[in-house]
Formats: sequence, C-alpha cells, structure tokens
Amino acid sequence: MSDPIKAGDTISVDYTGKFDSGEVFDTSRNRAPLKFTVGAGQLIPGFDAAVIGMQPGDTKTVTIAPEDGYGTHEPERIIKMPRAGVPEGMEVTVGMAVHLADQAGNPVPAVVQGLTDEDVVLDLNHPLAGKTLTFDIEIRETGLEPEQQCGSGSASCGSCCGGCGS
Repeated sequence: MSDPIKAGDTISVDYTGKFDSGEVFDTSRNRAPLKFTVGAGQLIPGFDAAVIGMQPGDTKTVTIAPEDGYGTHEPERIIKMPRAGVPEGMEVTVGMAVHLADQAGNPVPAVVQGLTDEDVVLDLNHPLAGKTLTFDIEIRETGLEPEQQCGSGSASCGSCCGGCGS
C-alpha cells in the first residue's frame, strides 16, 4: 500500500470538473490522466489541497469556492480598449477570447464582453473566476517523476488542470 499523498509528491489523477448546474466544463476522462506535483502551484489551491492524504484508487468529490479556485470576479478587471487598438481586418465579436500582452510581453487572456462604436469592453478575469466548482477526482498513480516545467509552471488559461492545450 502506498503512503498517503503529501505536498511534493508527483501524482496522476483523472478528474471531471462541473459547475453547480452539473454541466461539465473539463475532464481528463477523454485524454491521459493529469500529472502534477502536489503543492507546486501548478493547479488551483482547492484541487491541490483535495488530494492530500489520498492514495491510488481513492475517489473523492470536492466542491471548491472561488477563493480556492480561480478567485472572485473583480469588476476592476473589466476594461475598455479603443477600437482603434484592434488590428486592422480583425473582426471582434462579443464572447470572443482574445490574448493581449502585458508590459513585459506576457500573454493576458481576455474575453470580449461588449462593443460600442468607440470601444471594446474586455473582461480580464479568468473565465472561471467567481464560480463554485465541483470536481470528481480519482487518484491513478503516485511516486512519479516530476515533469520539466515550462514558463511559470502554472496552468492559467482554462480549467484547473489541463493547461492551455486542453
């Protein structure tokens, strides 16, 4: 029998993430299990904490408040950008995901929230900010070798888990 999972362990899990309505927003079930190092800041804090003490084969359903997920929705992260700043020929529509760059050139994901004749209204909050999330988690393996990290090592553009490519 394996030791219970602790911070610093590299593990793999299968998960399904759902909204309060039961709608699935992400799952590993149709791809490889998610591999990560517990406590390394690769996932949202609530998911990271949920696996502590579990062992291979264990399952758990956990509900994560916004504060332990993607944060609260912050109205100050809704900004207006002059339409003149939109690249020529680019058609912008409400709900469209776009990527801006911060002063250091790092990508900043945003969603077009509104359009006027002069401005584009952008929401810089994470799409899951302010949402209570429920995850069904199954521990697959423990004692794995950590993967090499690229960039900051945090998955920041979609779900808690799969990173930017999912």
